[in-house]
Amino acid sequence: MVKITCDSTADLEALFRKRNIDVLPLIVTLGEKSYHDGVDVTPPDIFTFVKENNVLPKTAARNEDDFYTFFKQYVDCGDSVIHFNISSKFSASNEMAKKAASRLNNVFVIDSYNLSTGTGLLAMHACDMAEAGASAEEIVKSVNARIPYVQASFVVDTMEYLRKGGRCSGIASFAASVLKIKPTILVKDGGMVVGKKYMGNFDKVILKYVADTLNSFNNPDYTRIFVTHTYASDETVSSVIQEIKKLAPFKEIIETKAGCTVTSHCGKNTLGILYINDGFINPYSVK
Repeated sequence: MVKITCDSTADLEALFRKRNIDVLPLIVTLGEKSYHDGVDVTPPDIFTFVKENNVLPKTAARNEDDFYTFFKQYVDCGDSVIHFNISSKFSASNEMAKKAASRLNNVFVIDSYNLSTGTGLLAMHACDMAEAGASAEEIVKSVNARIPYVQASFVVDTMEYLRKGGRCSGIASFAASVLKIKPTILVKDGGMVVGKKYMGNFDKVILKYVADTLNSFNNPDYTRIFVTHTYASDETVSSVIQEIKKLAPFKEIIETKAGCTVTSHCGKNTLGILYINDGFINPYSVK
């Protein structure tokens, strides 16, 4: 059996259970207390903490022994393990996982060079292949071919968290607030860069972002697309889903809420669409 695993940053929510993906949560520290991402801390806890303390939480990777124990339970059952991590440019998770994997057989560690459901897209593709009977080696080869083609981007409603995290100045944050500038954050080469900046009401901006993104990254694998957000309104999410349906024939449009990692960087009401833009014919596509 091929077992697919992730760290908690893949933001797949109920799909972790539905697709039988097991999760190793990262560490989130609020003040002097540490928690496990998605287990005993969630984004609403982060919103409250930042509001009350005016500082961001800290996130940390699990150590090598944690990964070793996590992987060993599957190896001892005779399984091969394919594990997906958040980009090595964001966290030491990949390094720790690879060190642990070197002590075991049949554990394949993949640096997603991404975050959130950008990583989740790769894990879901691995699940599609595993369920179709592909070997671990075949899955790893196919996934690695897709890594450079993950389109992962988000529009940020407020610059507050970016300013607190040192990713923009107070002056830039103030100017963006006054002018109602909503920047796009793109994942590129495993890191985050600022893309197109929109101006205006978030609900109008987000539909323009969807159209621009699908127009710019216009060679999708239509198997699935994620709409991932940090507690955007139901109305906003619904309008985005309807816009995608109007513009592109994705077989699955999946809504997920981002976990603590994206929330810690970007704050509330951040929303993105994520899909693989490789144009490959996917024989493992959902029916």
